[in-house]
Amino acid sequence: MPAWLVKLLFLPVEASSIAAEVDALHATIITVTMVSSLAVFAATGWMVLRFRRRAPNVTTPHIVAKRSHEAGIALALLFLFCAFWVVGFRQYLTIEQPPDDARTVFVTARQWMWKFSYADGRSAEDVLVVPRGAAIKLAMTSRDVIHAFYVPAFRIKQDVVPGRYTTAWFRAEKAGTYPILCAEYCGTDHSAMRGEVRVLEPVDYARWLDDPSRDRSGEQDLVSRGRDVAVRRACVTCHSVGAGTTTTGPSWAGLYDSYVELRGGTRVLADEAYLTRSMMDPNADIVSGYQPVMPTYAGTLDASETAALVEYIESLREPRDPGVALPKVRAVETSSDGGTP
Repeated sequence: MPAWLVKLLFLPVEASSIAAEVDALHATIITVTMVSSLAVFAATGWMVLRFRRRAPNVTTPHIVAKRSHEAGIALALLFLFCAFWVVGFRQYLTIEQPPDDARTVFVTARQWMWKFSYADGRSAEDVLVVPRGAAIKLAMTSRDVIHAFYVPAFRIKQDVVPGRYTTAWFRAEKAGTYPILCAEYCGTDHSAMRGEVRVLEPVDYARWLDDPSRDRSGEQDLVSRGRDVAVRRACVTCHSVGAGTTTTGPSWAGLYDSYVELRGGTRVLADEAYLTRSMMDPNADIVSGYQPVMPTYAGTLDASETAALVEYIESLREPRDPGVALPKVRAVETSSDGGTP
């Protein structure tokens, strides 16, 4: 979108890879709408003057439009509608499908703050630091009510829902600091639920990662913490982390980002949302070949533990993880149509 139009519409700077495309679509819709509205108003004004009552007992002449004119207008409107839908749907797919090389940051929302957890174990409140040009995937959940993560400069907004993970992604193209807002009314201090995204140049971001003044004592990356949570919460009693190993529940090895067959023949992608739902509501998706014996972990796992487990399961794309010694468990017999999450 031209800079003058961005200023005219009081839009924030276009700071992400998708922002210009979103603004171009909005500008096109606004332009077409305004031109069409002016044309309708002009036609209405012309008809009011042209066919005004000129003398008593004189009626307005009956006017019949040509069928070709009516068909042309209808087809033009249909074409515009379809064109806007196709462009908008393509943008939706782009926004909803993060690239494979995206870096995951876990976001926890609560009244009234944002908490960001990085894969290397560090965390921060209300400040998200990312490098310019890198794809960043946000895996978000809420600890209380529904929030909405909104960065106007990036043109992204995503609801953040308790008990499940929603995702969004962006690629910041301009270094700077950009505000984070909550776009869902979440309580008395909703308007004060603010944060910021600090986009650094790659060199500055590397310097930030290696900041010698930061105390790293007690830090643990999310994969290591997820491994500890899996042992402490006895997840590995029922879920193996090695390829080819069968226990009470499905193996975690190679699970993430794969398609899981459920009871009834349906298939679902094992992403952050599916994994979180399986922990909080195990009976929502019953995996084919397993019994529904897993208890719910809603209220047992906090958001940080859930994020760590998801990151650990993601790391198990490799055939085997040597970090956990599996306890000896007896495999249970399952019916052919049974299942467990």
